[in-house]
This record gives sequence, structure tokens and C-alpha cells, in this order.
Amino acid sequence: MAQVTLRINGYAYVLGCADGEEAHLLAMAAEVDQRIATIKMQAGQSGEARMLVMAALTLADDLYETKRGGKADPKLGRRLGRLAKRAEDIAADLETP
Repeated sequence: MAQVTLRINGYAYVLGCADGEEAHLLAMAAEVDQRIATIKMQAGQSGEARMLVMAALTLADDLYETKRGGKADPKLGRRLGRLAKRAEDIAADLETP
């Protein structure tokens, strides 16, 4: 098993992966890091947990749309807004000592 050091939002994470999958894991980490950079440009710097949750939500939204074939749901925006708010509340709770 290989180990890869990923850099996401300036933090290092060491993860294991199958031999030969290192480049794929690095590419996925780069995508997450890019999502966080975009979020920071739009919403400003926030806590690490919050940034990771928001990046995960944008990736989940892309996956959801891909699975649905890209068809727009007029209620989806409101649902994602509520989900994002809940994720932010959870992240804020994680950041509070």
C-alpha cells in the first residue's frame, strides 16, 4: 500500500491508497483544494472544517447533477441552501472549543 501526502488548504494529510493510485488521489485532492480556493474567493476565509464541508457539498452537488443527467430541479437550490446552512452550523460547532 502506498502513502501519499496531500495538501489541501495549506494543511498536509497523509493517506494510504492502492499502489498505482497515487496520481488519482493527488488529482482528487487538487480538485478539493481548488474548490476551497473558489469558496474562499467568494465567501472569504473560514474555519478548516467549514471549508471542507462546503467543498464536499459542491462536489456532491456536481455528482448529484451528473447522476440526474443535468436536469434542473427548481426546488434544488432551496434544498441545497438549507443543507449548506446546516453544514455551516455543524462546522461552527466543530470549531467551538
